[in-house]
Amino acid sequence: MKKIILSLIAVITAMVMNGQVKQTYLTLNNGVQMPQFGLGVYSIPDGEETYNSVMTALKCGYRHIDTAHAYQNERSVGRAVKESGIDRSEIWITSKLWPNEYGEGKTLKAIDRMCGRLGVDYIDLVYFHQPVGDYVGGWKEMEQALESGKVRAIGISNFDVNDGIWNSIVENCRFVPQIVQIECHPYAQREYWQKMAAKHNIQIECWFPLGGRDSKGEILRDPVINEIARSHGKSPAQVIIRWHMQMGFSVIPGASNPDYIHENIETFDFALSNYEMERIHQLNKEKRYFNMPYEDQVKWFSQFNPTD
Repeated sequence: MKKIILSLIAVITAMVMNGQVKQTYLTLNNGVQMPQFGLGVYSIPDGEETYNSVMTALKCGYRHIDTAHAYQNERSVGRAVKESGIDRSEIWITSKLWPNEYGEGKTLKAIDRMCGRLGVDYIDLVYFHQPVGDYVGGWKEMEQALESGKVRAIGISNFDVNDGIWNSIVENCRFVPQIVQIECHPYAQREYWQKMAAKHNIQIECWFPLGGRDSKGEILRDPVINEIARSHGKSPAQVIIRWHMQMGFSVIPGASNPDYIHENIETFDFALSNYEMERIHQLNKEKRYFNMPYEDQVKWFSQFNPTD
């Protein structure tokens, strides 16, 4: 089992501006420090709903926002960041390029357009969203964006299909990805991919940390997690988020409901014991909730082209 001692992964702690929440930071393999906890805005409609979700999050201490070109809500994220009154340097913005933006002669231009949609001069982290298309050629331009300072960190999302796809980037690059984003939660702890990432000092960031909609709340109803939650006076969601953080993962639960946004960040004032961490570890069954075959992913992702 992965060790639970956060100091081994170079986590530092700092107070956020409101003085109410302690935010933890992870040091990536290029020395850049990233807020460990953030807000995901997947499936939140563009416009006021995204704007209000991000603004609510920033006001209660979030300093990490995860969006994507495919989500079609980058403009609302950027507007909230700009109008929050918080210095841009204190807010970590992540976005993701879509496969039609991969390739030499394409990727750098796509990053410039992304900066325009977000209304920023640089982006903290840019991912390749899906392992489809010319990601090998595009990675060369991702590396150029990193070198120029247009992007502070580069990563791969959903490249946990098989060793061949993973190695096509990780074993054939000048700059190893700083981070990989994958589905990860107590029922699918992705132990194989933990080892693969650790081999190259690549940080893991978790989507569907609470199971996502397709889970229909299954993990939140788990008896072990609920027992631990009651013992701490916390919700099951807070226990699950805390487990991710003590595992050393970055975690970005999505929410648009202000109550959930507030609840999810209230995970910095308690800790799970080694025994509780082990009990959650025993829940692992590598049960994923996103199970589309890769061949279908290639077909679907190749047909969808997000607009600017």
